[in-house]
Amino acid sequence: MSIFVSEPGRPIGTRLPEAFRSRRVGDVTELSESASISAEHSETTDAEFQQAVHSGGGGSSFRALQEYGAAAAGERREERVYLPVADISSPAQFSVPASATVAEALETMEEHGVHHLVVLSDNNVAGLIDLRWLLSWIHENSSEALNQSLIHIELPAFLTASPETDAHQLARLMLAHRLNAALVINAAGQPAGVVTSTDYLKLYANAGRQEGAV
Repeated sequence: MSIFVSEPGRPIGTRLPEAFRSRRVGDVTELSESASISAEHSETTDAEFQQAVHSGGGGSSFRALQEYGAAAAGERREERVYLPVADISSPAQFSVPASATVAEALETMEEHGVHHLVVLSDNNVAGLIDLRWLLSWIHENSSEALNQSLIHIELPAFLTASPETDAHQLARLMLAHRLNAALVINAAGQPAGVVTSTDYLKLYANAGRQEGAV
């Protein structure tokens, strides 16, 4: 149930961690805990989560992280309910080639009514971008920003997880890295969906309504 973070970089070739390329997945009961982070593969773990917490500073994201951690702290690991990411992620994801311009990426988002796009380079996963990041990048750059090709831009870091990854663990790491989405990669090493902070809000809102109805 590994989760990986790809560092910021230009969309040249694949930015997908090696572990997800032509990955073979066994029974989820045989999956081991994540190892420590490495410079090449950047596998995120609970240890890295703690490090991100202590270096996160202030702000609403950090407060949310504290509250989530406090809630999880009262629950023993073996008693936590397993929830695979595949159960809450959206199977529909849209993509643009790395050669696309910023304007074309915005048009694709508007056309499909989405806020996240997978960036592909020769059919390889080269990044995951969202509307907020695009608008911020446009604001910080010149008036010609809309005509800039994505291949010449350093895209943001992004998280990747497998369909059987525990959704609760992924939520903690999304908060720790201050990312509002993660890309789900299937056993063939291809994008299988996107899970966003909105998916988690819907999940916890539904759980709250069910508890209130008891």
